[in-house]
Amino acid sequence: MEHLAEAARIRRAVLRFNRRLRQERGDGSLSANQLTVLGHLYRHGPSTPGEVAAAERQRPQSLTRVFAELEAEGLVGRAPDPSDRRQSVLSLTDDGRRALEDDMAQRDAWLAGALGALGETERGVLSLAAAVLERLGDAE
Repeated sequence: MEHLAEAARIRRAVLRFNRRLRQERGDGSLSANQLTVLGHLYRHGPSTPGEVAAAERQRPQSLTRVFAELEAEGLVGRAPDPSDRRQSVLSLTDDGRRALEDDMAQRDAWLAGALGALGETERGVLSLAAAVLERLGDAE
């Protein structure tokens, strides 16, 4: 039972932190789903729409419009899959990489300033917590 209360407290803190990071994004920023797709392609390289959707635990149909928007804006490219011509492969363009990096830079600048207001011990604890959160994020 104690783990459930702790899990709820951590979840609330993470949600609040995520909400604060979203507030640091400028007007006209990429949508959450656009960031999800660009981030996937940035981390994993060219992927089929189905691979992106599966990795992000979404249905491909829910991302169809996002893929089309990103392609229309020149942030992703689409090419036929060489092994299955019925499929397409999405890849991050140079403009897409810049858009993603610019979006991340805005939030990173705020976070760097906020971290600067913390003590060394607090920053160390956050660094350890980040490693643990990454492990939890990768857990099945």
